[in-house]
Amino acid sequence: MAYTLFIIEIISAFILASTLLYRYGDCYRNHILVTVSVLTAWYFSFVIMFILPLDVSSTVYRQCLQEANATSPSLVVHVNDSSTDPPVPSHCQKPWSYVPNSVFPNLWRVVYWTSQCLTWLIMPMMQSYSKAGDFTVKGKLKSALVDNAIYYGSYLLICGILLIYIALKPGIYLDGSKIKAIASSASNTWGLFLLILLLGYALVEVPRNMWNNSKKNYTLTYSYFKIAKLSTDKCEAEETVDDILDTLNSVMAAVGPGHPLHRHVETIVQKLPIQLRDRLNSRVAPERPTPPSFKSLVNLHKKTIKALHVLQRTETQWGLMLERIFHLEDVASNCRSPDRRFQHTFHTPRPRLQRIFYPPIIEWYWECFIKPYFLKTMAVVTCLLSVAVVWSEVTFFCKKPVLSIFANIVLASKETYNYAAIVSVSTLIIAYMFYCAYSTVLKIRLLNLYYLAPHHQTNEYSLIFSGMMVCRLTPAMCLNFLSLIHMDSHVIKERIMETYYTQIMGHMDVLGIIAEGFNIYFPMLVVLLCLATYLSLGSRLLSLCGFQQFVGDDELTTDLVDEGREIVKREKRKRQRAEESLTRRRDYSERFNYRSARDNDGAHTGLLNDVDSDYYVTPSPERSSNVGSYQRAELPYQEDVDKRFGESTIPTIRTEFDDRRRDKMTMPPRGLFDDV
Repeated sequence: MAYTLFIIEIISAFILASTLLYRYGDCYRNHILVTVSVLTAWYFSFVIMFILPLDVSSTVYRQCLQEANATSPSLVVHVNDSSTDPPVPSHCQKPWSYVPNSVFPNLWRVVYWTSQCLTWLIMPMMQSYSKAGDFTVKGKLKSALVDNAIYYGSYLLICGILLIYIALKPGIYLDGSKIKAIASSASNTWGLFLLILLLGYALVEVPRNMWNNSKKNYTLTYSYFKIAKLSTDKCEAEETVDDILDTLNSVMAAVGPGHPLHRHVETIVQKLPIQLRDRLNSRVAPERPTPPSFKSLVNLHKKTIKALHVLQRTETQWGLMLERIFHLEDVASNCRSPDRRFQHTFHTPRPRLQRIFYPPIIEWYWECFIKPYFLKTMAVVTCLLSVAVVWSEVTFFCKKPVLSIFANIVLASKETYNYAAIVSVSTLIIAYMFYCAYSTVLKIRLLNLYYLAPHHQTNEYSLIFSGMMVCRLTPAMCLNFLSLIHMDSHVIKERIMETYYTQIMGHMDVLGIIAEGFNIYFPMLVVLLCLATYLSLGSRLLSLCGFQQFVGDDELTTDLVDEGREIVKREKRKRQRAEESLTRRRDYSERFNYRSARDNDGAHTGLLNDVDSDYYVTPSPERSSNVGSYQRAELPYQEDVDKRFGESTIPTIRTEFDDRRRDKMTMPPRGLFDDV
């Protein structure tokens, strides 16, 4: 029974990580190494989130045993002995989730150091390798090493200065354990710096977004603004791809089948989707093109990979944003509907269970009546949590009196040995901080190259980036949480029994300026960051500098909203015409089949009425094939519709299986190593 909750938490973390990876990634298209690495990074980060509250409750129990041993020396308590059950004082209640003392240290060593190797060594190399433009394994590895050497050069320089400072400091001797503590503390300090910046933005934006999403008019207006900005990004991405196609057309004209670089050119061409390949083949070759060099082909290959990545991201965002706006417009129109049955503008196939348990009546009540109040309630709850986090970040170093809200909750639960409250509150706080921090990473405009798109539309680069960021943020966030609940002796300046997680992480005692300064006082900046976010100072400053930001009734904002509304009207007309054309084709096909069958029956009845009916009712294969060919010949406008409206109109009238099959046909070749 002792391992029940522990095993449940481990399995829940794996199910959550697998579900998210299935939702955002595509294991059929992505390379197996990318899938396994990202799954491991997400899973180990979720394990830390789920298991750390159990470590906290176990530490409370061990603290009680230690205090009882100190007050009663005759009672010998073997705290670190997992083989025998020590005598337990009557007032120390053993938690239901208690596991032997050797479990947590071994688990934290495996989880922490594996995730650190992934985020600082393996995944950066994979990301650089996948974006390298070289055509051989050796060349890709060399480019990845150079790329990471430039990126980590500053870190190595800082670490070298710190090591020299520590080596020259009297009374301190470097050994393996101290170097390991320095490495983990440096990583956690970097993570804390990034965590506070992200929390300063998200602790305000998460409640405000939920409150704004409850207002239908505001959400629809903001979506119009976003689609207008996204239209600009989409046009820029398409222009970049057109420039690359022009360059590639010249290269193909200069490099013929017998040229030594022809196979490298074919590798670049194979990266293009089918539609872009057709556009490339339809272009007129230039006269007397200059043959490229090998280095220029490598640069062209790298630019092609990046351009296709940006184009795929913008097209995915474009499709998702259009679906969101169409849904918001449907909600606005259905709110005025008297029959209280939700009607969609475009027909979207839904699973059978969804049709049974989520009929149009329930959908209407949820979208038009219940959801706004639910979002407002969640906005109030998250606002209270944000205030509690900010207050605890500012006051967690104060021991007497205890001002941190979370520390008071844990201390009150310790007095009554309410381990369920400790685990529940700790899980809630860590989960909320994790959601605030990580949901902000991919929303920052500077990091707009990376985007997690649902429905299996996230590419490999964004998945690798998400795994790196989760592994870097989670340890620092958990150590910061332990400081908020006064479970870190180096914060409250008191010798207490710490969690096994803190013992494995270690402390950077050799550098007092970080242990006693940065890690304690830097989190106070979250107040200033939250205030700047609440006043939208960053958005207003960017708007003054000429960047497009949603700042209310600004003239530029109004123009973009109007432009987005016109874009949506144009796209809606496209899809409506496409669905009408599809409906006409289907109706014509049904009428033609019915008329053909009726004429055939009449002819056979008049001329062959003395023959058994089974002879002429069953059509022959030749007759069926002829009818099918005639039907295709009578529908020449089917290809015309596809040419006029393109593939952008298809997802609204196709199933998800068809979408994924079409993506497999049009996406670049599967895997990281296909061009080697």
